[in-house]
Amino acid sequence: MFVMTVDQRGSRTDIDRVDAVLTRLSDVDTVRSFERTAGDEIQGVLDDPTTLAHLAVELTADGHWSVGIGTGGVEQPLPSSTRAGRGAAFLYARDAVEAAKRQRIPLCVRGPDARWCRHAQTAGRLISDIVATRSAAGIEAVALMRRGLTQADAAGALDITPQAMSQRLRAAGWDLEPDALDLLADALAEADRHASDAELAR
Repeated sequence: MFVMTVDQRGSRTDIDRVDAVLTRLSDVDTVRSFERTAGDEIQGVLDDPTTLAHLAVELTADGHWSVGIGTGGVEQPLPSSTRAGRGAAFLYARDAVEAAKRQRIPLCVRGPDARWCRHAQTAGRLISDIVATRSAAGIEAVALMRRGLTQADAAGALDITPQAMSQRLRAAGWDLEPDALDLLADALAEADRHASDAELAR
């Protein structure tokens, strides 16, 4: 199980972005939905590492959030409200988001297995750094590729040449994104598996 705790960066000098991000996350497949937990912080419970990987990168690269991911056990049965949840994963998520606030790339992963959490954290930071530095043209090009278009069709949709499309995707690091997200998801899955093994060994 994964708990994600997300805290708005620079909230004292920025607008409150929580309601808007909760609307964005309302369609995400979760075990317990994201909720505002305190002030400008939100929290959700997930069990799918692929969904978690995409979400973690999206929020980290956005630039407005510190993202903490905790792995480990949660007390069962889970209450209907995320805010009422308890267990190791919640505590690790708290440690992770506090650590993320001090990082240039504000994403941290914590759990019983430090090695796999570190691997997931590194993979997440690397791809988030690439996504965060994309130009507006790169973001537009990548969005079309994510919809399943070929490069030729995407170039036609943007009214640019295939060569220009290829250059935009290269500058945006699109070639790295799918595999990097798979790497992050696999590392999260391993961190969760080791956390589960540690719980069973107690």
